Amino acid sequence: MSFLDKFFKRENMGLEDFMKSSDVEEIDAVHEKADFYVKPISLAQEDDLKIVEKELRDKNVVLLSIAPMLKNPHKLKQVVQTLNMEIRKMNGDVAMISEDKMILTPANVKIVKKKKAL
Repeated sequence: MSFLDKFFKRENMGLEDFMKSSDVEEIDAVHEKADFYVKPISLAQEDDLKIVEKELRDKNVVLLSIAPMLKNPHKLKQVVQTLNMEIRKMNGDVAMISEDKMILTPANVKIVKKKKAL
């Protein structure tokens, strides 16, 4: 049993399955309300931008999966450009994590994009 399985008491559930599970919102890992959250969101259609923008205005960090839109690169490019403009307006930041995942931060939270040599 991995650390996450023990921590979340979920046997036979990998991290990806956990993130996709319908009850993620109900799990409170630290038993206290937080000021801000890191929220996974899937960008399946242009209307999902409203959800992302709301979360950023609420000062939450968004882990955005763009996998559903990879089938339509032209639409994806438009949506990402719109998203970039909105993030710049609110003084947030954005970076790619992988080919299909991005991290978006709210106002005054910046992402260090270069690795420092130790």
